[in-house]
Amino acid sequence: MTIDQVTPLRDGALADWRASATAFEAAVATAVVGQAGVVRALTIALFSGGHVLLEGDVGVGKTTLLRAVARALGGAYERVEGTVDLMPGDLVYHSFIDADGRPMVEPGPLLTKGEDLAVFFFNEINRARPQVHALMLRVMAERSLTAFRREWHFPDLTVFADRNRLEREETFELPAAARDRFMMELTVEAPSDTETRRRLLFDPAFHDTDRLIETVPQAVFDHRDVKRVGAAIQRSVRASEAIERYALALWDAARDPGSAGIAIDGVDMGRLLAGGASPRGMSFLIRAARVRAWLEGRDILLPEDFRAVFRPVIAHRLFLTPVYETRRDRIVPEICRQLFEKVPAP
Repeated sequence: MTIDQVTPLRDGALADWRASATAFEAAVATAVVGQAGVVRALTIALFSGGHVLLEGDVGVGKTTLLRAVARALGGAYERVEGTVDLMPGDLVYHSFIDADGRPMVEPGPLLTKGEDLAVFFFNEINRARPQVHALMLRVMAERSLTAFRREWHFPDLTVFADRNRLEREETFELPAAARDRFMMELTVEAPSDTETRRRLLFDPAFHDTDRLIETVPQAVFDHRDVKRVGAAIQRSVRASEAIERYALALWDAARDPGSAGIAIDGVDMGRLLAGGASPRGMSFLIRAARVRAWLEGRDILLPEDFRAVFRPVIAHRLFLTPVYETRRDRIVPEICRQLFEKVPAP
C-alpha cells in the first residue's frame, strides 16, 4: 500500500496523534529508565514504518525495553529465541504427536496470530542461522509469507530484534542485506547518571521484570492506525529546496567521506568504504527525519532533524572494507561526527 492509497486523516488529527505518541513514550518509560533517547528513536521507527535492531551488552535491558514497547503498542505479539539449531520451518509451523498418537502440524510463531500479528520480537537474532535470516528478510521487506498453500500478509507488522554484541561463539553475523532491512540499529547502554543507577539497584520494582511489564499501560493507541498516521506525517512535513540540497550533500558525503573532507588518523579514506548509504537507506533517513520534526511540533524539516536520526539510520549501512571492519566501533561514529561538521547546513 502506497502513501496515496492510505485513507487521509481528519483535520487536526496529527496534533492528537502527537499527544498519543508522547503518551506512548511515557508508557514505555514506566518500565524502562535512563533510555529516553532510545525510546524516542523507537517511536520514530514505528511511525516511519521501519523495523529495529537493538544491540548492547548483556543485562542492559534490551528485552525489557522491547517487551514494554510491544505492550504499549498493543496488537498481537509473538517472540522467538534465536538458537543455533533454529531452522526456517520452526518459525512457520510446529509438528508434534498428539495425545492419541497422531502426527499434528500447527502454525508456528509467525503464523499463530494470523495476519493480525503486530509485533514480532526476535531475541538474539545473531544466534540463528543464515537460512532463518533469509526467511525474515522477506517477512520484513514484503510483510508477507507463503505457507500452508496460501499467502499470508501482515500489514501492521513491526519486527524488533536484538543481539548480544559480546559473545561470538555459535553466532552468525547478520549479512549486509539483512542489516539493511532494519530501518534503525540502536545501541542500548547502561545508564550513567547516579540516580537512575540507584533506582535500578535498590527499587524492588525493577527486580521482577514480568510484574514491571504489567505496569505498562496497554495499547495506548490503536496500532492499526499507525500506518495511516505515518503516511499523513510524510505528506504534511515539508522540505525546502535548501534542505533537499543539504540531504543530497549528506548522501554524497556518506558515500565518499574523503571527498567531503573527512579524515581519520591511520585510515586511507579512499579504501575505507566497500559500500555507502543506499537509496533505500537515504529514503529511511528522510522518513525518520520527517517523523522527528512532527514529534517536535513542526511541519518543516530542519538540519537538526537529520542530525538526530542519522547515526541510527545510516551508520549500519556504511560497509567498511575488511581491513577496517575490526575498527568499526571507532571509525563509523567518527565519520558521522565529522560529516555534520564538513557538510554546510542551510
